[in-house]
Amino acid sequence: MGNKDLYRHDVIVVGGGLAGLRAAVEACDRGADTAVLSKVYPLRSHSVAAQGGINAALGNSPAAKDDNWEKHAFDTIKGSVYLADQDAVEILCREAPGAVFELEHWGTVFSRDDHGRLAQRPFGGADVPRTCYAADRTGHNLLNTLFEQAASRGIRFYNEFFVTSLVVDEETCRGCIALDILSGNLHGFSSKSLVLATGGYGMIYDHSTNSLINTADGMALAYSAGAKLKDMEFVQFHPTTLSGSNILISEGARGEGAYLVNSEGDRFMAKYAPQAEELAPRDIVARSIMKEIQAGLGFDGGCVHLDLRHLGAEKIRERLPGIRQIAMDFADLDPVEQPIPVQPGQHYSMGGIDVSPDGETGIRGLFAVGECACISVHGANRLGGNSLLDTLVFGRRVGDKAFNESHDEAAPVVEAALNREIKRLDELFSSRGESFASLMREMKKTMFESFGIFRDENNMQEGLGSLNELGKKFEGAAVNSARKIFCQSLVRTLELGFMLDIAGAVALSALWRKESRGSHYRTDWPDRDDDRYLKHTLISKTDGQKPAIEYSPVKLGLFPVKEDGY
Repeated sequence: MGNKDLYRHDVIVVGGGLAGLRAAVEACDRGADTAVLSKVYPLRSHSVAAQGGINAALGNSPAAKDDNWEKHAFDTIKGSVYLADQDAVEILCREAPGAVFELEHWGTVFSRDDHGRLAQRPFGGADVPRTCYAADRTGHNLLNTLFEQAASRGIRFYNEFFVTSLVVDEETCRGCIALDILSGNLHGFSSKSLVLATGGYGMIYDHSTNSLINTADGMALAYSAGAKLKDMEFVQFHPTTLSGSNILISEGARGEGAYLVNSEGDRFMAKYAPQAEELAPRDIVARSIMKEIQAGLGFDGGCVHLDLRHLGAEKIRERLPGIRQIAMDFADLDPVEQPIPVQPGQHYSMGGIDVSPDGETGIRGLFAVGECACISVHGANRLGGNSLLDTLVFGRRVGDKAFNESHDEAAPVVEAALNREIKRLDELFSSRGESFASLMREMKKTMFESFGIFRDENNMQEGLGSLNELGKKFEGAAVNSARKIFCQSLVRTLELGFMLDIAGAVALSALWRKESRGSHYRTDWPDRDDDRYLKHTLISKTDGQKPAIEYSPVKLGLFPVKEDGY
């Protein structure tokens, strides 16, 4: 595989999105020699695709003048269907205003109200307007700001470096092995602490809003290294993606007052969420749309309409310019004049690597943050506007902890691991087995059909069987390329291995939870069951690399568990 270069840094962050950059900035500010390894140039990280906004109880809207962190916490916990850990939610909501103001002071240009204050719009599941925004390009603005901060500090970036394995010795993470995609060379990275911030696993599904880079890398790396995964069955499907392409159509559109309409011209959400209507939590809205389509009330292509026309041209151009551009470029329509055809698509993973509020994984020196981690502040269903907040609040905490909880380096261990990885990848080139493409297509189809918005025992068992067969076929997978420089077939093959691992974890976790809660909806077990399932699902690999499931209690305290409606 080429040169065997070894690098060393105090703190290595894997992932150049918001969570990774915030962790890197904090570790650097604390005095650590910090590096970021990113599979793509950081400004292409999936954080850039977040549109609608970031939540904080600022009380700037006249309808939210009495807002506070406790109300934000209640909305978050209620939306999570009480599966979020309430101590972690308190941290998230208490620190939210400071996180937003910090990014504003660093240069993020937020939208403002008529008084010059940060504007706040309504979002689903929130009792009051609480979501700060930068038109409908909030993630884009935040990511550019944070990248500027990281670059100005001299943080070392290894761009287009793909981490293929972690180096764990004596229950301690010593670093990682990474492929320089451009050159085709493998490199060893020795560190005192390593932070995984690699995002979600949307590419295991057909019909996803996620970038092609969201391939479960960090989750699979930690899982194979001995860390536990938590609540993997909870997969969020965004209600409004552009029909056909599944490009995200921001919840900000509904926050500004857009209507969901069926083929008979009815605003149908009043049937399912009479109080919140279009601003019910995402799991409820996604299921409602699918029920309308299944009842024969959808439009051609299996969609409903998102109607913005009554908002007026000026408001659409000012508040939702990105959505308008997407509709014009990819659907050949102007939402000022025509409704947008939308359908649910996979969007976010509430589950992830089991971590403490400081990102600790249980493996010394290994931390995780962002969508690849499960703290848990989102529980069974994430509220829109809380994911960007999650990256900033816990990115700062994890960067601090990674600096303080370092261990001695072990470069010889990393060098030995590098030699093993070179041999493993060389074998992929010499094999003549099945290529990644057909296996990946079958996996994505299986996950969407068997572990999608509606689930049942028989369908999931069939899906799990299909995943097991795909796993056997993958054992003989080959990189059908003689060229190692910028070898995308190698990258895709390695990504497929990660995704099959995580798809299996999602499947097993979903089969175990015999209830419906938040995004996990079973037609054969349609009721929520707090007596048996008010707890987290934990899945880990045994010594024989077989998955094992156990459980842990939800941390309660702030608010009593009860039945809530919208």
